[in-house]
Amino acid sequence: MHGTSCAGIYQQLSVDRNTYLDRARDAALVTIPTLVPPEGHSSSTKYYTPYQSVGSRGVNNLAAKLLLSLLPPNAPFFRLQVDDFTAQKLSQDEGGRAKIDEGLNRIERAVMNEIESIGLRSPVFEVLKQLIVAGNVTLYLPKEGRPRVFRLDSYVCRRDPVGNLLDWIGKEEVAFEALSDEEKELLGDRENREDEGKKRDNSVTVYTRYYRDDDKFKLYQEIEGHKVPGSEGTWDLDKGPILALRWTSIDGEDYGRSYVDEYIGDLASLEGLMKAILEGSAASAKMIWMVNPNGTTRMRDIANAANGAVVPGNAAEVTVLQAQKHADLTVAMNAADKITERLAFAFLMNTAIQRQAERVTAEEIRFVAGELEDALGGVYSILSQEFQLPLVNRLMDRMTKQKRLPKLPKGIIKPAIVTGLEALGRGHDLTKYQTLFGVLGPLGGEVILQHFNISDLITRVGTSLGIDMNGLVKTPEQMQQEREQAMQAQQQQLMADTAGRMAERATPEMVKGIAQQMQGSNG
Repeated sequence: MHGTSCAGIYQQLSVDRNTYLDRARDAALVTIPTLVPPEGHSSSTKYYTPYQSVGSRGVNNLAAKLLLSLLPPNAPFFRLQVDDFTAQKLSQDEGGRAKIDEGLNRIERAVMNEIESIGLRSPVFEVLKQLIVAGNVTLYLPKEGRPRVFRLDSYVCRRDPVGNLLDWIGKEEVAFEALSDEEKELLGDRENREDEGKKRDNSVTVYTRYYRDDDKFKLYQEIEGHKVPGSEGTWDLDKGPILALRWTSIDGEDYGRSYVDEYIGDLASLEGLMKAILEGSAASAKMIWMVNPNGTTRMRDIANAANGAVVPGNAAEVTVLQAQKHADLTVAMNAADKITERLAFAFLMNTAIQRQAERVTAEEIRFVAGELEDALGGVYSILSQEFQLPLVNRLMDRMTKQKRLPKLPKGIIKPAIVTGLEALGRGHDLTKYQTLFGVLGPLGGEVILQHFNISDLITRVGTSLGIDMNGLVKTPEQMQQEREQAMQAQQQQLMADTAGRMAERATPEMVKGIAQQMQGSNG
């Protein structure tokens, strides 16, 4: 496909994408319709309004939880690690490992500051919502500036059988006035162009192609069949600016499936039930007075009577029209409540965790919440490998080329993700430690000190909190040396106190005798 224009390749690959795109639009209709707009949308498009808000609340809630897990605000989500051979060599030098860890920690903080300065959390939140609803999205990290998000309807891609990205083409409309002078020269005189549609909306289609060539990724842009000068770029496979993300990874498929796709049956059923309940409730709430046309009561008197007025008539001749559908609406409402409860569990809403009872223990809530979080363990593993790790590599490469980070030795220092699935397991370990010592607490501290290795316990708790405990906890040798030093200091203090007490009780004759003995021994 290297010799074909971007527009031609895009048209070919869009055939396989359309099935996933149609499914994504169906999922967006019952959650947040604006996430995946209908075909041919514009700024004046009127979007469908769902009859229920469970879908939109669930998507926003789940995306917020994932954002806090993948990009925690109070700690780095990655750690730079030195390979085992180098770490063993550094540990032999006094203070060598500590100096390396301190330098790596500064780099980690610099990368986290970069994430905050470019405002990465906002586009990542949009990325997560797109993944939940559409199952596919692309995050573009250019050489400079803020990242960009490409929806599924604005790009196509091709992968190898194991899921590695081979080809990606993005399509976007750009105003003609926003093009550079060189780009305008490629298109020729704007007034003499034959495309009347382009003249009316005053925009051009720009294609960005990002493809794999042997062991490198290459990128260039194309406008109406013309390659844009200066748009070329080459990157290593793990440092490219295009992150084509998927919610699920399926071998042999170029695109992923969404989370909403797994629950679209419940969402569609809830949408239909809520529509019927709302329309039925509105019809039942409509009040219509019916007057017997053959009776003595006149309809005009009923219609024009003020509140509290007295009119001639027979009450038996006046009735109110009723739908008599209360039982049917109750059945629909009960079904809708059951579906809402299931969806609340699926989207990790807090209202689903706490059961309806007078007394609900905190331990019960923690247990159920842990079970729900474990259900997303597979998602954490995919996003850590296809999102977090490439994101760190891309940001570090970008900052290194901008001379804001030192160049690290290749193959010796590598980033490792410390949030997501790994942090999920460590969080459960911490909960277990807290539960254990909550049960053993009444036995007293002496029993705990007698039966537990406190040094090892401190290391495990620190690890469960995501703290690097290397060099932080004293070794048994250091503790033995400190005990020996404390004993020596105690003995010296005892000897000094004894000598002081003896000096206080000594008489002049005893002092004179001791001095004479010392002189005799010196002679």
